Amino acid sequence: MADSTKSQAWVLFDRIVSEAAPDGAHTNPWSNSANGELLFEPDYATLERLLGVPLYLKANTQSGVPALALDVWLSYELRRAGFDRDQVWPRPANPRILPAPVASLIQSLPMKLREQIAQRVESKSSITGVTSSSAAILGKNYLKQVDVIMTDWATGPEILISTKRMDSSYGKNAPNRIEESYGDAKNLRLRHPLAALGFMFGLRSDILQKEPRTADWLFDLLAKLGQEDDAYHATCLILMQYDDDGAAPVDETESDPEGILEPGAEALADEDDSAAASTSDQDQSVPELPKVTILADLTPPNLSPSCFLNAMVTRVLGATPVNMHEQARQRRVDAVQWTT
Repeated sequence: MADSTKSQAWVLFDRIVSEAAPDGAHTNPWSNSANGELLFEPDYATLERLLGVPLYLKANTQSGVPALALDVWLSYELRRAGFDRDQVWPRPANPRILPAPVASLIQSLPMKLREQIAQRVESKSSITGVTSSSAAILGKNYLKQVDVIMTDWATGPEILISTKRMDSSYGKNAPNRIEESYGDAKNLRLRHPLAALGFMFGLRSDILQKEPRTADWLFDLLAKLGQEDDAYHATCLILMQYDDDGAAPVDETESDPEGILEPGAEALADEDDSAAASTSDQDQSVPELPKVTILADLTPPNLSPSCFLNAMVTRVLGATPVNMHEQARQRRVDAVQWTT
């Protein structure tokens, strides 16, 4: 049976991330500006390659692949910042959700047993109560699937980022996306006030020509979502430019496929998709992908990925003791020392 679109996408996503961080060695995203401020420099080249995957596969919105490209990139950027591979979800290998203590336990086992357990864990996208292909977090009133998470049993959720994407029908769909996002923010913030809560919105750049007034309205609301005391700590805009040639047919009645989850529902969504993305194909090269360009210069500064990631990382480090997330702290120190 042919792989699903999402499982094909995972194979390509994993190869791209592996090439960007050979053997798990990530570049340091921090640099020191002329006035002494730390700057987070996102890896836009990797983002553009990841965004080319759903175009290459002609994956529509309902497949979940277009938005998944943003999730993969965000988790990759958080690892560049120095956070642990197994604490940031989705992980760069199957299973996508694996608690860090479970990963540590597997690594501590004798070699033969470790290989057996690892093989079983990696061959299944979901083991009830242990691993999953997606993550849901209980907010004040209901469970909600969250796209990018950093958590540990010892700390609870430390980063909660929701991503949404819109490539067409902007005036028709934008109000619903914003309304949903605001409700999600309040639900999560009230139960997890110390977690860094963020929202990233991927938007095709043709909105600037087709619906400029909608674009201005949307940019304004996105900024305000990051200014409310009980909403997101930071919000972000990704402006994507690409040709129509590679685009998949778009359902103009786009909807959020997750919605409000009942207990256990998150383990059922994509049971076989990420498991099918076998690491045995990692040595194969990434095919030539449709070109996607990030229009960073046209993104409002307060919604830039640089400001967003800086805010997320800074909030986490400010809310934890100095003996936690030591690698993330050291990366910032290294950036300052390199330029002084």
